[in-house]
Formats: sequence, C-alpha cells, structure tokens
Amino acid sequence: MELDTRSVTSEPASPLKSPGEEKMEVISELSSSDWQSRDSGFFERGIKTLLSIRKSRRSLKKEKGKEDGGTWNAKRLLQTLRSYEENKPTICNSMEKVGEICEPIEAKLLSVMEINELIQKRQLLQAFASIKLMEDETISERDSEKYRDNPQEFVRKSKDVDLLYNSITNAIKSIVEETLEDPTLQHTMLTSMVTLISLEEAAHSSTESAARPGSDLLGRPRKWREQWREAVNESARKRVLKAPMASREQETWLDFHLHFLQEHLREDLLKIKSSVKKCYPEEYQVCDTYVAAFHNAIASHLQELSQGPLDFHELYTLLNWVANTYHSEFFLGHPELKPEVKTENLSLLLPPADWDKLKNDYIASAKEKIKSCFGNILRLEVTEKWEKEVHVEEEENLYHASVSFDIQTIIGEHVKSSGAISGGLETKMLELCMAELLEFIPRFEQEFMAWSSAQDSPSFVPLLVAYINSFHELVSGLETVFKVNTEELRKILAALTRNFTNIFLTKLRAKTQPLLKKILSKSWILATERPDSLASAVSQFSEHLQHMREPQGQDLLHEVHKYVVKEYVTQIIKPRWKMNRDTRQQVSRKMSQEAAIIHNALIDQGSKADWLLPVIYHIANIIGEKKKDKIKVYVKELCKDYPDIRKEHILAILALRVLGRTRRAAILRQVCQAQESSNRGKGGALFAEIDVPVICSCF
Repeated sequence: MELDTRSVTSEPASPLKSPGEEKMEVISELSSSDWQSRDSGFFERGIKTLLSIRKSRRSLKKEKGKEDGGTWNAKRLLQTLRSYEENKPTICNSMEKVGEICEPIEAKLLSVMEINELIQKRQLLQAFASIKLMEDETISERDSEKYRDNPQEFVRKSKDVDLLYNSITNAIKSIVEETLEDPTLQHTMLTSMVTLISLEEAAHSSTESAARPGSDLLGRPRKWREQWREAVNESARKRVLKAPMASREQETWLDFHLHFLQEHLREDLLKIKSSVKKCYPEEYQVCDTYVAAFHNAIASHLQELSQGPLDFHELYTLLNWVANTYHSEFFLGHPELKPEVKTENLSLLLPPADWDKLKNDYIASAKEKIKSCFGNILRLEVTEKWEKEVHVEEEENLYHASVSFDIQTIIGEHVKSSGAISGGLETKMLELCMAELLEFIPRFEQEFMAWSSAQDSPSFVPLLVAYINSFHELVSGLETVFKVNTEELRKILAALTRNFTNIFLTKLRAKTQPLLKKILSKSWILATERPDSLASAVSQFSEHLQHMREPQGQDLLHEVHKYVVKEYVTQIIKPRWKMNRDTRQQVSRKMSQEAAIIHNALIDQGSKADWLLPVIYHIANIIGEKKKDKIKVYVKELCKDYPDIRKEHILAILALRVLGRTRRAAILRQVCQAQESSNRGKGGALFAEIDVPVICSCF
C-alpha cells in the first residue's frame, strides 16, 4: 500500500484547534561525545516530555469529552513518560544517564512525506511523535464526526497513519538485521529503537491489543516488541543461510559448511553477549532470544539438509555435528559465551523421526562402506603380497599377516565413531560389522584358494600359515575388545582351516607323488645319490608349520607326517616284480635310510607323531631278513605296534619275500593269535586308511 499523495501537506488549521494542531515539544535524545547530527541516529531518548498545549476555544466540558473519546491526552502522556523515566533501566553502558538538561525538539504535525523522510533518516523518535499527533488528530476528528459526510477522507488518513507505522516497523527490522551484518555496531541506533518501542507501548497502553472486526487500527498497539522478536528470528535465519556451501561434488562440502556455520555464528553470539546485550533492558532477555532464534534457524536448516541425498561420510558428519559439536566448546559451549548463553532448555535440533532416519540411513550406507573396506583388505593382499610374493613377516616366531589388525581397526573405528553419537548406534554398527565379516571371510578364502590353485608360488604355505594365525587371532581380539559372540565366526574359521588344510595337503600330494611312485622301482633301487629328495620335498611344506599358532600347527604337521608314512607304505605293498636276496638287502637298507631322514626332519620341525616311526623299519626288516624264521618276529612286532593292520596288508608285505604257502599260513596264524591277545597300539589308525592291493597268490 502506497502513501496517499494528498497527505504531503498538513491540514489547514481548524477553528476547533484539535490536539493535532497544538504544538508539542518533546525532549530530544541525550547527546554523547560522538553525536554530531540527527542523520547519524539518535542516542537514548529523554523520556521527560514537555507538552505546551494551546488554550482551547472549547469549553472544559467539551475538552473532557475529547479525552474520553480516545485522543492521546497530553496530560496522560506526560504522566506515562515520567513514570517510564523514573523506572527506566540503564540501557547501554557506553551511554550517559538521562540528564535533566535536554534539547527540546518541537514535534509538530508534519506531512506524510516529511514523516517518511524522518523514517528514512532513522530519526524514528521524531517520526513517531509526529505520527502519534496525526493519529490523535484523526481519532479526535473521527470522534467529533467530522468525516460523517466524507468517510473516504477518514479512510485515507487512517491508511496514512497505518503505512507510516508500518514504515517504522520495517525500520526496526532493518536495525535488527544490521546489528549482526554491520561489523561496527551502532549502539545509539539500538538504544533509540528500544526507547521507541517503550514509547509506543506506553502511548498505546490504555487501548485494546486487537482491533475489533470491521474497525480501523487507529490507537491500537503496534506490538513492536513482537516485531523485534520476529526480526531477530529472521536475522538469525538469514545468517544461517549466508554460510557458504561448496558444490556437493566436493568431498568435504558439508564439513566446510558446518565448520563455517559454527565459527561465524559463534562470533555472532560473542558479539551479542559483549556488545548488543548491554543496549537492551534486562526484560528483553537478548541472549536467550538470539540463542533460541539461532537454534531454530539451524534446526530448520539441518532438517532441510537431512532430506537431501547424503553419502556415508556426509551422514556421519551431520550426525556428529548435531550430537557432539553443537553443544561443545567449539560452538554453543564456548567458554567465552558463558554464562549468558544457556543451552539446557533448547529443544532437539532434529525431530526424533528425522534423527532416527539419519541414523538408519547411516547404518544402511555403512553396510556398503564396510564391505568396501574389507574388499580393500583383500585387494591389497592380492596386489602387495600374492602377486609380488613378498616374504611373510614373523612375530614371536609366528608368521604374521595384517588381516586381523586391519579388520579390527576398521571395526574399531566405525564402532567408536558411532558410539560417540549414541549407544544404540554403536550396537547397530558392531552388529553390522560382524555380519559383514562373516561374509568377507569365505570370500577371502575363495580368492586365496583360486589364486593358490592357479599358481605354484613359494609364498603359498607361508601365507596360508599367516592367514590361519591371523584369523584365529581375530577371534580372540573381537572377544576381548568388543565382547561379541564369536560362535558363528568360529564355525566359519573352522571350515576355513579345514579347507586350507585340504588344499595344503593337495599341493603336498602333488609335489610328493612323483617321488613316492619311484619307491621300489629299479631306478630308485639303483640310485646312488643320498635318499633325501622325498624329505626335501616334504620339508618345503612342513618346515613352515612350526610358525603356525598351536594347536593348528601341530595338528597339520601330524597330518603331514602321517600322510608321508601312509603313502610310503602304500607304495611298498603294491605288487612288484620278484626280488632276489641281494636286491632285498639293498631295498631294506634304502628304506631304513629314507625313513630315518624323513622322520628326523619332521621331528626336528616339531612333529610329535613318533608312533609312526617303526612301521617302515618293520617292513624293511621283513624284506631284508635272511633267516625266514625271524620274519614272523618282525611281523608280530608290526601287528603289535599297529593293531589296525589286516591280513590282507600282511600278505601284501609277505609277497615281497619268496615264501612258501605253508610258511605264510603259519605266520598268519601266529599274527591272528597275537592280535586277539593284544589290542594296544602306540598311536592312531594307520593301516585302516591304506587300501589293500589285489594279491594274486593263494594258500
């Protein structure tokens, strides 16, 4: 609504000389040392008011009637302003108290244009006095029924008053906004604004707060204190939105934005505490009002941010800022803001539903993040260890891989950061990490087995040992540090250990079978070199097992020892060509030598399967014994040490000797009697796992 151009000049003097035409002198603002002109703004307004009322030509009774009709009575205003002066608080420490010597300013009924110019120059007290005169004049004329024949003129003048008051309202909003925008705070402008608000409240204190339906706003309170609060809220909103925000394509855009927000708003609050607060009476509760305004503006802004697409890092940044940074010493809890800035009664920055959604989105995003982190562990193992065949590290004589440490570090970091936000989020994150770990270990196992099957790398066994060590170390670490239930993890790792053992034995078999198949062949018998090729091949695998954590290392070494002996015996009892006495003697010696080399190597590497030692010696003695009568003694010892041996095994061994049917039958009878009387053995089953070859001889 625009100001009516017909109000540019004052109305001509009325014969009735209404109060609007009478001259009013208003005490000006007190000057301070830096006040040079009115255009620069006013200092504290002197509240004492001298009203020089021209004598009315009306009777006292008629004058009394006007007062009762709602005009701004001069006497009543004087009393009100004097009362305000007596109870007025000290508004600004930089200002001198109101003095008794004041520069009187003549407030007269001005044109709308002139009043508007005063508002534009921020001479708000002068403007208010003139508007109030115009308002009172209009009310007086309305009550005297001057506008009975020209109601449009009354509407025009009422609108002018309303528009001028609205202009002052806008000026108040501008002053509030400039309070934080302008680096140099103008105390005089704030104190003038506070005085203005108080004068308006005093001037309209006797009228109803709200206009009746269908009535005009003349004489009604303008509620500038409420407008001030709204202006503070709007100023805070603009300050929050003013924080720069980089492109979302930049990885740290939200970190930068929130950091800038907290730094600059903290500076605003420090300015309010140190400079702005002293320019207001205590009743304004300036610090509390601004803190609440900033809080609500930030809450609205964060709620808007939370509705947009955010990745894992951005979700955590927002959650952490709300949960930890906002109330910390880096923002609202800054030591210099205390005790004026209080945060105890502030509402939640985000509604519970939005807060829960943020946390759920964070956990959902964390699933892919953790899967990716675990995937990076596997990728680094492939590129930095498997492909480069680097030497495996040792710690306390155990092969060491960083897998366990890396996994626990990833879990620890995510659980710790989540726990800093809330205990519930910490629990959810730990559960998520464990679920992803249970999926990662089988994937790791498959990749390693695929690589080992495709490559004949010397790093295979050391890596296998290191991984078994690392994964079992992982179990104890998770139980100790995170107090988690590792039952499912133990099952998965038990399966991994079995599968790793199987592929280990498969590779061992592939490496040793060509050598085992040569046993008792003519080339094997006639070979003159030291019979340690088989032991060397076995040691390429077994020597690393002493660096495996117990009991896994001992168990696997036992499997290796048993495998070599079992395969050795299997090769011996296969049907062969007939050997003469000299050949049998030579074979017996070589078998004993190889058995000694193999057993000594494995025992030196830590094997405790000494129960496997006699079997090859027993068979070697049976083959090489010159006196046939002594053969049954060796057979009897063999059956005694290995009670799981069957008749078919004995016949296969005896087939290596040239023995008659009767002698073989006698030996078998004695063996059967010995097995019936004694069922003990030094170790576990051996012959039960050896297939019996087909023997074509008969009794």
